[in-house]
Amino acid sequence: MNRHLNKLIIAVFIGTLVTAVGCKKFLNQTPITEVGADKAFADVPSAYKTLIGVYSRLVGDAGYGIRLSLYYPVDNDEMQGPTGNPDNDRRDIARYAATSGNAQITNPFNQLFQGIEYANICIDNIPKMNDYATNKQLQRMQGEALTLRAQFYFEAIRNWGDLPAHFAPAYALASANPFPSRVSSDSLYDHLIADLKIAEDLVPWRNDIPSIGDQVDERITKGAVKGLRARIALFRGGFALRQTGGMQRGSNYQSYYQIAKDECNDIINSGQHALNPSFKALWKDQVGAHAVADPQGELIFQASAIGATGAEDTKLGYYNGPRVNGNGNSSVNPLVTYFYLFDSMDKRRDVTIAPYFVGPDGITKISPGTQLATVLNDGKYRRDWTSNPAMAPTNAVQYLGLKWQILRYADVLLMFAEAENELNGPTAAAYNAINMVRRRGYGKPVSTVDPTVDIPAGLTKAEFFKYLVRERALELGGEGIRKYDLIRWNLLSTAIIESRNNLNKMAIATAMIAPTYMAPPPSYALTSALPVAMLFKSNSTADDATLFANSFYFPAPSGTPAGTTRLTWIALPTSTAPRNSIGTTAADRYATGYVTGKGELLPIPQPARDANINLGQNPGY
Repeated sequence: MNRHLNKLIIAVFIGTLVTAVGCKKFLNQTPITEVGADKAFADVPSAYKTLIGVYSRLVGDAGYGIRLSLYYPVDNDEMQGPTGNPDNDRRDIARYAATSGNAQITNPFNQLFQGIEYANICIDNIPKMNDYATNKQLQRMQGEALTLRAQFYFEAIRNWGDLPAHFAPAYALASANPFPSRVSSDSLYDHLIADLKIAEDLVPWRNDIPSIGDQVDERITKGAVKGLRARIALFRGGFALRQTGGMQRGSNYQSYYQIAKDECNDIINSGQHALNPSFKALWKDQVGAHAVADPQGELIFQASAIGATGAEDTKLGYYNGPRVNGNGNSSVNPLVTYFYLFDSMDKRRDVTIAPYFVGPDGITKISPGTQLATVLNDGKYRRDWTSNPAMAPTNAVQYLGLKWQILRYADVLLMFAEAENELNGPTAAAYNAINMVRRRGYGKPVSTVDPTVDIPAGLTKAEFFKYLVRERALELGGEGIRKYDLIRWNLLSTAIIESRNNLNKMAIATAMIAPTYMAPPPSYALTSALPVAMLFKSNSTADDATLFANSFYFPAPSGTPAGTTRLTWIALPTSTAPRNSIGTTAADRYATGYVTGKGELLPIPQPARDANINLGQNPGY
């Protein structure tokens, strides 16, 4: 959504949707205006405003503004959540210790179902409009509503598993079945996959938008529909925690991989989307700069933000990322084991991981703490990269208007490679897709074969999959994807156990062991001779590894040269303190409550269960 579109969110907010069908009690919202369906869907502009109210449920504090994006996807083998004692709040969620009474799971659960309900209202009413059969703009809106409903449901399913089926407005469901029971996630996924097949025939490609009379903006286009359908198909074909206990996948899973492959292949062959040549420019100059134009179309599906409030904005760059002049939380921390998964020449490392804070001038970098390896920041959403408009470093604003990226073209290429490998082994097409992503990561031309960065030829299907598991971590780190990937592959338990073991090894200057579930890190990272300290340069304005006077891959010099500050890195440099804060805070707080067969899902919020006597609880809670 561009700025013009965002303004409409404030103009209509939720009131039109709530009152369009007279179900205020169900939605628990106070309407701003009192209008009926005849007004809300009177014409194209009215329907458009109503649809924007559906889009608005993607963001805000209870959506991808912070909780769905930054609270829920950690701890995984890339990122972990905030420091501090257990709190029955955000820390417990990150550590897999949430209870059904945790205050941070109720509102997101409710908002997702609000989004589903608002989409249902549009889906029910738009086709009833007089000129729907011939009006491409209305047909597009119908496809958008179907896609938004699928996204809300998908997010709810991957966090809570089986859920009630709400595929009609509340007024049509309440009288027939006021207390619906949960149905299987497989059934829900099948419904969403079928919906998205309808939606992709209603929504145009991004380059065809002007031909139907719409302006080019950030609304959903056919690439987003197809990409979401591919993603949901992979989850439908993957493992899931079942209510009967244990991780299981359906016997017909390959048919869903075929859907994913076909959809991704359509996007690739469409010529509508491509990779931005620069990974850093994608995040700094595109996302960070609030750019509206996206020449390559890599940012396929975004959750926009507006208003500088908890209703429809995001705290991206405030809750996470480097602090600026002391402002911010820096509450998403990359693991040092993840840092060393990157090759030293991989440009994605210094975009995904930011080892600094920013001083009072908003430019000069300062140390984030003496125990550097435990206070690394995720870097894709940075306040110091935020511009257009830029903010004074003294401004304590928490809402920066950054858009959460739901789907990028790089993910489409990697999903294609995964599905193709699962169905046919590591074909040339699968290699090409993954290698295009890798080449961009190293700053190479994406379409030119490059043996220095391409993954090895001649891999088996199992070996190729391990490279795919690693590449998705390198490319998509900090984007709220990894934990759910590990769950659908049934690798979350393995990843947590091995990451914790390696964190503890590194804390006593012992070489970490190559992961068993993915391709290994560079061989030069698997050593006990990594530096025990890093020398942070004074008065530097760099935003990458050039902030340091020594290498991350060789033993550090014994002295502290002028103009640098010595920061602990892998282990304390004294024999009297064999464990540093990697062991005593990072590893010891990492996923501490995780239990296999429980931690793959969040508990159903107790208020939702109190309201619906047939809403059962998830295993282990």
